Amino acid sequence: MISKLAFNCPTVTLSNGKKMPILGIGTSPFGGYSDEAFAYALRECGIRHLDASKYSGIEEQLAVAIQESCVPRSELWITNKLWPLDYGYDSAMEACLASCTRMGIDYFDMYMLHWPDSMQPGRSNRELRAESWRALEELEKLGRCRSIGVSNFMIHHLQQLKEDCGAVPHANQVEYHVYQQPRQLVEYCREEGIVFQGYSPLAKGQALGDPTVLKLAEKYGRTPAQICIRWSIQNEVVTTPKSTKIERVRENCDVFGFQLEDADMEELTQLHDGRRVCWDPTNVE
Repeated sequence: MISKLAFNCPTVTLSNGKKMPILGIGTSPFGGYSDEAFAYALRECGIRHLDASKYSGIEEQLAVAIQESCVPRSELWITNKLWPLDYGYDSAMEACLASCTRMGIDYFDMYMLHWPDSMQPGRSNRELRAESWRALEELEKLGRCRSIGVSNFMIHHLQQLKEDCGAVPHANQVEYHVYQQPRQLVEYCREEGIVFQGYSPLAKGQALGDPTVLKLAEKYGRTPAQICIRWSIQNEVVTTPKSTKIERVRENCDVFGFQLEDADMEELTQLHDGRRVCWDPTNVE
């Protein structure tokens, strides 16, 4: 078992000076949810970064897990996301405050636009993104969001947001694993001072049986999941693996006691084939 006292998670610094833990625990509307596993990650593994979304539909359950963990709110980094059906200035303001209420907290450390498509027929995606972003800026001024960002935004979405609002998000969270490495997007984000954050680091399990991953797992005496998560971390990508099983949560957190060699990092990087395991935002206008 990892001792929470021995767990020392590195952080990345956002453009506003806030420090985000590079490793967290994620949530998803798919694959279920476990209060026990989530509370275990906080209480026993020392995880302090929680990645949530309204879309997951478990905000009230997360509130219970946070309370049961007995971890002070000041020690946590909690991210949540605005679902596109709530895009628009007034609706975005209301949705954020409602999410805070459901989660039993006063503010989010990071609040993101979840998806570039507004999913509102007859409305301009670009205009609704800009309108919603202005709401996030106001929420930041009010202290209800300490940092604001986007999720699943491609370069053209980020460029439009900059043109329309003069805004550079603090972070951009997209699908990222050994098979899906959006290198141009990563480079653009880093040039603009946007922290790059990845989800689905195990490619929804597809990477766990990859021969290269298995070979390196044997070499380092680690599990395939630990190899994949460690690869993301060494690439300085914030990552939030998800699991409903305590043993998997423990395994996913135990990734700071070893270092992948440069040659092995490169071998994993060469696995990129462009496949996605989640929705593709590339063609969203």
